Amino acid sequence: MIFSDSTPIQWQDPLPDAVDVVVIGGGVIGISTAWFLAKSGVSVLVCDKGRVAGEQSSRNWGWIRQQSRDPAELPIMIDSINTWELISKELGADIGFKRQGVLNVAATEEDLADREKWLDTAHQHQLDTRILSGAEVDDLLKDKPGQWKGALFTASDGQAEPFKAVPALAKGLREKGGLIREACAVRSIDMQHGNVAGVVTEHGYVKAQSVVCASGAWSSVFMANLGINLPQLTVRATVMRTAPAPDIYQGCASVGEVAIRRRQDNGYTVASSSTNEHFIGADSFRHFFKFLPALSASVKYINLRFHDDLIKRLLPVRRWRDDEITPFEQTRILNPTPSQKAITAMKKGLKKRLPQLSELPIEEAWAGMIDVTPDVVPVMDEISDCPGLFVATGFSGHGFGIGPGAGKVMANMVMGNRPAHNLDRFRFSRFTDGSKMMPGPGL
Repeated sequence: MIFSDSTPIQWQDPLPDAVDVVVIGGGVIGISTAWFLAKSGVSVLVCDKGRVAGEQSSRNWGWIRQQSRDPAELPIMIDSINTWELISKELGADIGFKRQGVLNVAATEEDLADREKWLDTAHQHQLDTRILSGAEVDDLLKDKPGQWKGALFTASDGQAEPFKAVPALAKGLREKGGLIREACAVRSIDMQHGNVAGVVTEHGYVKAQSVVCASGAWSSVFMANLGINLPQLTVRATVMRTAPAPDIYQGCASVGEVAIRRRQDNGYTVASSSTNEHFIGADSFRHFFKFLPALSASVKYINLRFHDDLIKRLLPVRRWRDDEITPFEQTRILNPTPSQKAITAMKKGLKKRLPQLSELPIEEAWAGMIDVTPDVVPVMDEISDCPGLFVATGFSGHGFGIGPGAGKVMANMVMGNRPAHNLDRFRFSRFTDGSKMMPGPGL
């Protein structure tokens, strides 16, 4: 199930006069942050211009993986997967969480050697990651023998149904006293005496001591209106799901040109394991040099395109007044058209790699916009020029799995608690202080 403008509004809490914290964005990062704040007794309001989980948080692959994470992300991710398990039990909701492992296969000895490079990081963090032989891969995938040289396998990695998980967490947040208002865009932040004092929404003013911007692909647009330059580009990723299928593999697997996940409906979510599309626009040129290292490292995995009406909507006037209609009200939910080229490529990939699935009907295809930073790791920080404004964005396609862990990080940051992890890698200032961009794992 993919959410859109036609999805009924579920959360319509009245705007309070004041709360401790306003969270902008009802995706997995924003809802998770609010969840941990509410659990700590902090009054919190989540405002979303569209719907909870309306964009990438319901459109992603559903993987909850530790495998091949950036080393700085990994401790947060380990905490996150454990938190997903605890949350699923606490909510008492069926969100499809299970640990069936993540499998990243290798077709050549060179590919296998590349997979092996991550073993040192895995072992440093006591993960159960190991290298499988080609015969073990064949057995797991019930595949024709001799196709694979081996694979990187992490048995403790998991998965969940995105369209179930984030709304269930929102329901839990509401039960803990948190407020949620859908179809309520935050237009600007009110600063008084150099500190955050509240937010101006399309439906009125709310006083707040702190604001968390967790707006995904919209974060740079929102920040630009505040005079803050957040380098961020968007990438379109196309996904599809099959009809109920034979049991090939119960977990998540990157199998050559395609990636698959066994769904609760007994079909498979299928995505391209290597190809995404970036639509060239003004920000592409504005941030070109910052993104150059990441683009160079991922050049064969990103298709550059021109002319797309959807992306034009992401390049609005960069400044507006509090009483003006904003870009967030003009486009409530980013709902890009799936790429037919990508769908064709995925079908070919299935036929080549997993022929058992290749003749199944495709029941649905969709696309989402991934927000990407120059080094392909997120920003989780307080903006020094705007005390009380916190940013959690740029998760670069890795946000669903790490969502609860990132939410815990942000909640503790807002409350002024000592961080449990080294967050230097995620500071906002790395884009302006001359730090060399060191790309993390690719999309």
